[in-house]
Amino acid sequence: MFPINLPPVFTNLVHCDAPDPAPSRAASAIKTVKSAMAVPENELKRWRRTFETNAQVVVESDKFLNADQFVNAIAPKGDLTKIGRAQFATLFPVADSSKRGLVSWDDFVVFQTILKRPDADYWIAFQYFDVDNSGTITYDEFKKVFQANIGPDSIPFDFDCDWVKLYLGKKNGTHVLGYNEFTQLMKGLQGERLRQAFKFLDNDQDGFIRPDQFKRIIMELAGHKLSQAVIDRLPTLCTLTPGGRISYSEVIAFHNVIREMDMVERIIREATRKSKDGRIDQSDFMNHCVSSTRYSLFTPMEASIVFHFAGRGSASQRLALIEFAQLLDPRWRAPAEAADEKKEEHASHGILHQVGHSVYSFVLGGIAGSFGATIVYPIDLVKTRMQNQRSSVVGQLLYKNSFDCIKKVFRNEGFVGFYRGLGPQLIGVAPEKAIKLTVNDFVRSRAMDPETGRIKLHWELIAGATAGGCQVVFTNPLEIVKIRLQMQGEAAKLEGAAPKGAVHIVRQLGLFGLYKGATACLLRDIPFSAIYFPSYWHLKKDIFNEGYNGKQLSFLETLSAAALAGMPAAYFTTPADVVKTRLQTEAKTGQTHYKGMGDAFVKIYREEGFKAFFKGGPARIIRSSPQFGFTLVAYEYLQKFLPVSGQRAYRLGSLVADMLCNTFFSLPGYDLLFSYPFQDKPREVETAFTSQPEDMSKVRARNALKILLDVHGDFGRRTGA
Repeated sequence: MFPINLPPVFTNLVHCDAPDPAPSRAASAIKTVKSAMAVPENELKRWRRTFETNAQVVVESDKFLNADQFVNAIAPKGDLTKIGRAQFATLFPVADSSKRGLVSWDDFVVFQTILKRPDADYWIAFQYFDVDNSGTITYDEFKKVFQANIGPDSIPFDFDCDWVKLYLGKKNGTHVLGYNEFTQLMKGLQGERLRQAFKFLDNDQDGFIRPDQFKRIIMELAGHKLSQAVIDRLPTLCTLTPGGRISYSEVIAFHNVIREMDMVERIIREATRKSKDGRIDQSDFMNHCVSSTRYSLFTPMEASIVFHFAGRGSASQRLALIEFAQLLDPRWRAPAEAADEKKEEHASHGILHQVGHSVYSFVLGGIAGSFGATIVYPIDLVKTRMQNQRSSVVGQLLYKNSFDCIKKVFRNEGFVGFYRGLGPQLIGVAPEKAIKLTVNDFVRSRAMDPETGRIKLHWELIAGATAGGCQVVFTNPLEIVKIRLQMQGEAAKLEGAAPKGAVHIVRQLGLFGLYKGATACLLRDIPFSAIYFPSYWHLKKDIFNEGYNGKQLSFLETLSAAALAGMPAAYFTTPADVVKTRLQTEAKTGQTHYKGMGDAFVKIYREEGFKAFFKGGPARIIRSSPQFGFTLVAYEYLQKFLPVSGQRAYRLGSLVADMLCNTFFSLPGYDLLFSYPFQDKPREVETAFTSQPEDMSKVRARNALKILLDVHGDFGRRTGA
């Protein structure tokens, strides 16, 4: 393995954590070494690549990181407006165990391993304050490090206060802090600083401070935790109560909200998710807080503060999750600000963007649909033959049941017989899935609440029904050809006739004949899609919790949701499918002829009974559920692995629109038509709950600064500059 340089871990000082501090400190160091040596190889390779990329200092053929290179290696590449690069340099002395101004590969491994500790923030803060590496922190060390990092213009802190003496006693050094005591001191430090700051600024001691003074306190203690929008509105806290000033109770309440921001977010996410309209008010927030925590975690004043800043000064309205984003995420920026940075993207919200995505969906839908149809096509063939079997005609009872049908098809027609008519089916799948997915998404997007992403149930049903109705234009001709090809196999063998191809069947039927049974097809596909799509989305969102706290469904979860949604949709539309099959199948001598859909319903019921309407129902479930399951899983995974950006969709949509307009028509209102805003998906709220960073080590480095930044929001800026 590799040699590891460890900081001194033994001390002769006595502290309160244990009678003998040396064994616990040594054991902790040994545990750190073991953890470093047990790091998975792939993670070590990643650390080695980061180290080699940034280490530019060479001493005796060994590479090292200086302070700037160390920051480049550990600091996130994203937004550093809240935490400056200089502040990451405060971690350098912790990693530089030998105190030579350079970090070796071994030092870097130990540092990265420390970052993986669940208490890395406290551990690093302790090492930072433990200047002499004694394993304990004295009063003088604490005061010196504190004052060196907060700046002369900061609100003063009284180190001779009773609160400090309770932890550190007198200044003679007889009472020092071990690691466990230090963590408790740091946990309560912000509260004491808040109390002292308010008392310092409350000159006349009347229990109130001005709004600008309140902003100064918050900026020093927690400015790095707030978005710029909330910072700009900090003075407006005075509007919650008459008088234009801010009380100590309000300051404490605001600080509690910031300190418990993770719990605030959890409650908001759960409450909005369970809300019927995706919005909540203060009562909903408080009720969910009481029901989800053992004790009432937030007071009415704290709830008012949450809604005051989320509602931009109007705390009485019902708010959606996106409206809380400015309070939950320090990186939040107003939509107008984001738009200014990417001016070209405004066009991606027009119809051209949707046209491009429709073409994209068409291609992916065709691939995914072909995949799903191929997998379940043998089941579809058995289903079709069972549905067309007319038990009332003597000699027509070819199959006893579905298993008998499978056996006879394989014996008489071979394995290829199970895929008879697959060609037209695959040709029809692409437009069917493209139209179904595009129309459903289009209607849903127009009916969707842009802030909550919610859609009312009746609009979900309308979207699905519309999608099912539109697909019949393409699917009916292909289904009738497919069915006649499927029915030829057994009949051709019995009658000694050669099977006929798809082209012959199309010529025989003609244009109008291709739409025979279209009414029954509509009666089947409209309710099928109306049931299927809402069921699928609600299964994903409500049962499998897709999107909740950033959750992404696994392959099996997506397949299960799609398959389960297809079961009721397939079974309840079986009667229409039976009638459609009978109307589209060419009747033989002695078989009943049907004049239309109504006539077919009456004659089937009269001759074969009610059960005949559900012939092939189980086979239809067995076919439809996995088919739509595999189709939608393939579709979603294709979208994941072959994504299309907004600009690419816009260019693709522009190309299609130009081709259509130049080829077929010239519209004077072309520019107006294709610049019409199209409703896109609602903006997601991304925070620590939902973000999925690529390099967790950089996130851990940022989190390791949390305790130090709680001392002061500008901690390390002066010393690291």
